[in-house]
Amino acid sequence: MKQLSFSLSLSASFCSFNTNNYLTSYPHLNRLMSSLKQDPGNDVKLKIYALFKQSTLGPCTTPRPGMLDFINKAKWDAWKALGETPQEDARQQYCDLIGSLVSAEGGSVAAKPSGSASAQYETLLSVLQMYDEIVTALEQAGKDNSVLTVFTGAGDFYCSGNDLTNFTKIPDGGVELMAKQAGELLRKYVKAYIDFPKPLVAVVNGPAVGISVTALGLFDLVYATERATFHTPFSQLGQSAEGCSSYTFPKIMGNAKASEMLLFNKKLTAAQACDFGLVTEVFPDSSFNSEVWTRLKSYAALPPNSLALSKQLIRSTERERLHAVNDAEVELLVERWTSDECFTAIMNFFQSKAKL
Repeated sequence: MKQLSFSLSLSASFCSFNTNNYLTSYPHLNRLMSSLKQDPGNDVKLKIYALFKQSTLGPCTTPRPGMLDFINKAKWDAWKALGETPQEDARQQYCDLIGSLVSAEGGSVAAKPSGSASAQYETLLSVLQMYDEIVTALEQAGKDNSVLTVFTGAGDFYCSGNDLTNFTKIPDGGVELMAKQAGELLRKYVKAYIDFPKPLVAVVNGPAVGISVTALGLFDLVYATERATFHTPFSQLGQSAEGCSSYTFPKIMGNAKASEMLLFNKKLTAAQACDFGLVTEVFPDSSFNSEVWTRLKSYAALPPNSLALSKQLIRSTERERLHAVNDAEVELLVERWTSDECFTAIMNFFQSKAKL
């Protein structure tokens, strides 16, 4: 049985194949809410949140938030109301609910509205929480009976990158605190890919930007549609490499090609990315889904222990190096995020967009 995966323009959907070829999907909530044409309402969003938590963490055991913490109290109540619902049942309800929302709008994910789209829909999770949810999903997939794990997108994009408006929302602790917290989360996020014990597959169904591209060097297979592109505009935004790409990209494609991407913001076509070794294989867009998912189903029938142990053997030779690279990249990024140069570059980016 194959459960359809629905996703959002910013983040990739998270899926895992188990030994019965059952596909579990973990779309990430905040971008999905803004992708829908109609706001499904707080009750539905709370239900989605609760089912996600139940399917990934099991029954709610955390202390109840204070009476005046209205948002977190509502989320806690929704999760607690699921009681002892088994994780597999919650997972299926979650997928069914997401599917019904998207199907009700014609079966596709709508483009994100321009302008003040973030103000149009109240979201339950921030971008930072979204990264935490992906880490949680990876941790669970690493321990369950799945054979391989797949990231993909839905709609026109695989991933449209981080929300740069976060740089304009300085918390009470100041930009230094914000940068430090974001850095620690990025370190944890990339670490989850480095340490993931099973085969990790990216199904790149459209353009990809930023962390979704740099992390591809940590995947075991990368399949792309012919219309996919790969862009890492870090220096354009006054930032620096992430996702261990400062090590994996030169190793995969050579220093010159890696520098074109990481230093000089070159956007690769799918064919170029395949020629450079970042992508395993490119498929015609018309047959992309059918060819790739058929192939992944056959991979999911392979002996799971053999796959996992072989993947871990390959990764063991450079795991420590990857962790060291991740640490170094995070340290530099924290410095970049607090620099005047980064702030000016991002403001210039917004101004150039406003003139379009």
